[in-house]
Amino acid sequence: MTKLANRIVARRDLPPFTLLDTGVPGLNEVLGGGLPELSFNLITGEPGSGKTTLCMQFLFANATAERPGLFITLLGETSLKMLRYQQRFSFFHPEEVGTAVHFLNLSEEALEGDLEVVMQRIEAEVRRLGPSVVVVDSFGSLLHGEVGGSREGSVERFVQQLALQLTTWEITSLLIGEYETQDSRNPAFAVADGIMCLTQAVDRNSVVRKLQVMKARGLAHMPGLHTLKLTDDGVIVYPRVSRRRTDAHAAERKRLGTGIPGLDELMNGGITAGDSVVLAGPTGSGKTTFAVQFVAEGLREGEAAVIAVFEEHPEIYLARAAAMGTMLKDAVDTDRLRVIYLRPLDLSVDETLQEIREAVEQIGATRVVIDSISGFEMALAPTFREDFRESLYRLIGTLTSIGVTIYSTVEVVEQERLQITGQGVSFLTDVILSQRFVEIEGELRKALVIVKMRGSNHSRDFWAYESTSTGIVLGNTLREYDRVVTGLPVRQLRAAGPSRDPSPKDLSDS
Repeated sequence: MTKLANRIVARRDLPPFTLLDTGVPGLNEVLGGGLPELSFNLITGEPGSGKTTLCMQFLFANATAERPGLFITLLGETSLKMLRYQQRFSFFHPEEVGTAVHFLNLSEEALEGDLEVVMQRIEAEVRRLGPSVVVVDSFGSLLHGEVGGSREGSVERFVQQLALQLTTWEITSLLIGEYETQDSRNPAFAVADGIMCLTQAVDRNSVVRKLQVMKARGLAHMPGLHTLKLTDDGVIVYPRVSRRRTDAHAAERKRLGTGIPGLDELMNGGITAGDSVVLAGPTGSGKTTFAVQFVAEGLREGEAAVIAVFEEHPEIYLARAAAMGTMLKDAVDTDRLRVIYLRPLDLSVDETLQEIREAVEQIGATRVVIDSISGFEMALAPTFREDFRESLYRLIGTLTSIGVTIYSTVEVVEQERLQITGQGVSFLTDVILSQRFVEIEGELRKALVIVKMRGSNHSRDFWAYESTSTGIVLGNTLREYDRVVTGLPVRQLRAAGPSRDPSPKDLSDS
C-alpha cells in the first residue's frame, strides 16, 4: 500500500475523477452524478431493505467481459440461491454470468474461521479476473462474531485489512452488511469513500423503504431520506427534490383561461401561467367539474395536460367528463393528455412527483390537475403523512419552477365560517378559490369566492353558480346578502352588484 501511495503522490498526471452510472434510476441524482470510479463503499441496512439487489444492479450496469464484475459471498445465502431470485429482475442478464459477471462463495472458509485463507482466496480471484467492480456480501456478519473459531479481535483485523486492501486495488468496491449505529466506530467506516444506508419502516399495512447517503467523498450529494422501491426492474430511488422556483410573477407571463364563462373576468384575465391554484369545497360542490373545464380549455388552446387522480379510476373519470360534453378521451388517444391513477396505500410524494414530471416532459404539458389533495394524502403511506405539508411544498414548487400551472382540488367540511383548504396548505398556493353551500329562501345554492390571487387584482364578491349537464355556469353576485360565510345568509336592502363584469371597486390587489 505504501509503494502505491508513494507512486501516486509522485505522479503529476493523477487519474481523472470519473463517475460511474449506478444503473439504479434516481440514485445518480442523489449521489451527485454517480458513484466515483475506484471508490470503496459501504452499503448498510437491515435484512430485506434491498442492499443485495442494489449492488447486483450496479454490478451488471458496469461489468464487461474485458473488465468483469466479481460478487463474493462471505456469509449468507449461497450463490445458486441468490441467482435464483436475482434473475427475476430485468437488469439481470444470465448470458453474462461467467463472462462479464463472476460469483465466488467463501461461506465454508469463513465459517471454519480461517480468515487468512479467505483473504488469500479473494486476492487470488482478483488477480485472476482483473475485475473493475467487486462486491462483498455480507461482511457485516463477521463483525458480530458469527465466524466459527474466530475471536472478535481477529475478525476486526480481517475487516480492516479487507477494507484497506480494496482501496489499494484499482477497482470500485461495495461492501454489504447489516450494521448497527455502534458499528460506525469500525475502521472500515473511516476508510470508506461512500456510505449508503437503506432502511424500511412498517406502519400498519404499508412498508416503506428509504435510502440515505451518509458519506460521499468528492460529491455534492443530496441530503435527507429518499424513497426506495423494489420493482421488476430492480431498485428505483425517488430523490427528494428541493423547491427551485424562478421569478414566479414576471410581468410577461400570460394568463390562462379557466374554461368557465365569466370567471376569467373576475380573475383579471384568468390564472397566471406557472401559478399554483387550489379549489376548496365540500362534497358535491363541483370541484372535479371546475378542474375538467380548466383542462379542456387548455386543450382547446393547443396545450397538453396531465391529470393525477387518487379517488376513482381514469376510465370513470373520463366517462364523467364525457357526460357533460367534454371528450377528454380524444386527447388521451392523441397523447395530448395523460391521466395518472395513483392509489396504493404505500405511495410516496416523491414517487408521485416522478410520475407527474415524466408525463409532463413526455408530452410537453403546461397544465397539471391534482384531483384531489385529500385523496392524495389518504393514498400516502402513514410514514409520509407525518410531513405531508412539507412534501406537498416540494411537489408544487418543483412543478411550478418548470413553468407548469398546478390546479389542485381539496375537500373541506362545511362550517359556520370561511374555511379555506382544510389541509393547512394555503401558504403553498398563489390562487385560492373557495366553494360553499348556502341556503337562500329555502333553497340550497352554491357560492364561489376568490379568496386569494397573489400579485393580481380580483373580485371579492361571492358569486352564485350551478353545475349543469354542460359544466359550470356562473350566475349573479350575492352582494345583497350578508353572512354568506355562515351558509345562512341574510338579505339586506342595497343595490345589487353587476351580474358579470366587476367594477374597479370590486377588484383588490391581494
